[in-house]
Amino acid sequence: MLKNESGTNGAHILLVDDEPLVLRSLSEVLTLAGYTVNTATGGKEALELLKNYTTDIIISDIRMPEMDGIQFLKNIKISSPDTPVILITGYSSIESAVEAMRHGAYDYITKPIQDSEIKILIERVINERKLIDENKRLKEKLSETYKERFHDIVGKSAKMQKIYTLIEAITTTRSTVLIHGESGTGKRLIAHAIHKYNEDERGKPFVEVSCGALTETLLESELFGHVKGAYTGAIKDRVGRFELADGGTIFLDEIDAFSPALQVKLLRVLQEGEFERVGDTKTIKIDVRVIAATNQDLTQLIESGKFRKDLFYRLNIISIEVPPLRDRKEDIPLLAEEFIKKHSSHIRRKIEGLSRQAKAVLMDYDWPGNIRELENVLERAIILTKDSIITPEDFPDSLHKPSMSGAVSGNGKRRLKDALKDPEREIIVQALKNADGNRNEAAKILGINRTTLYKKMRKFNLLKVNKELIKHR
Repeated sequence: MLKNESGTNGAHILLVDDEPLVLRSLSEVLTLAGYTVNTATGGKEALELLKNYTTDIIISDIRMPEMDGIQFLKNIKISSPDTPVILITGYSSIESAVEAMRHGAYDYITKPIQDSEIKILIERVINERKLIDENKRLKEKLSETYKERFHDIVGKSAKMQKIYTLIEAITTTRSTVLIHGESGTGKRLIAHAIHKYNEDERGKPFVEVSCGALTETLLESELFGHVKGAYTGAIKDRVGRFELADGGTIFLDEIDAFSPALQVKLLRVLQEGEFERVGDTKTIKIDVRVIAATNQDLTQLIESGKFRKDLFYRLNIISIEVPPLRDRKEDIPLLAEEFIKKHSSHIRRKIEGLSRQAKAVLMDYDWPGNIRELENVLERAIILTKDSIITPEDFPDSLHKPSMSGAVSGNGKRRLKDALKDPEREIIVQALKNADGNRNEAAKILGINRTTLYKKMRKFNLLKVNKELIKHR
């Protein structure tokens, strides 16, 4: 027999008992108290009812034919583990009730049932559930505004929260985005997040091009494709990256590397959505979202005549400034945890984390190579450490700030300019090591151009060191 009586209290209660008199009396008491009550005369009947009915609280007798209260409880905890179950028992079956609580029952009540006692117990359940639901709601609300991770980006600082919010704000658009930031700050991850967060672009192409790594001729062919015979070595037609990205997103890293001629061609793509392959006259139409990135100040390049102002305005529809790691040091422990987990898994070493002193060293360092340098340092530490905890001894010398006594020689009369040379030299050496002697990569880590790096290497007599690193790659 199934029965439903509606109340005004908001909570739905299911009563399960094989005694009709108990069901009727309890149902009347709880309905008068304002609850919505459903009844079932046994465990099997109740389970069948619950297939199409959701209840807030279940009150069940322990002793019932066919399926006793404990077996019924076990079934409920499988199908609806969060639903609180109150058991009714006689004094002679209290041990069974205690056993049932070990299986997840919320509480038990003994016969004869007192109206006030069952009402108080139900109110306690409801109030606890309200607190749990409110806590869950607050956590969900907090997670909407405060994130430690956003797709593959890691960071909880206020500056990163602003970036997450901006990415969410542009999710319904396909506007061009320009990402500014030093080398190693994670511009590529932000571009990926923009693409993935846009529902219209999920499953569509995401194409990356490292523009600074290619000559002008190769970059033009890479981006726009070419036809056979367009130039020496063009032995067959080639589809460019813009065509491959049609309908999706193209990420142009180091956009500052574009020559004046390529800037004109890119401007046309942004304005008209069309171009020709190298050596061809046929116009190709595309629909591509462009995300560009640079570690240079484009406004300075505009002033020096190296970058077109109209192209800058076309690219800079939405601007994202990625902070260097030294300006978001509160993210270092979180990033370190992520990199330790990642590389210890790859290297198959069990690393529990950082010692307090090691964490202090990481927090005290300014990270000219940003997140990329932090990851390299931690990967090295995981390989070299002899313990399950990374200590300062596992870090390269460049991370340890030189003492003042070491910076001053003789009678203490040393020019500041000379005293600062040693740490600068060490930072450059470490960048070259992290890049395995590759000057282009080392310059990116340091956030300077290749020419500046070469001049500093000559100044500090590091050209031989560079050759040794390349030799042992």
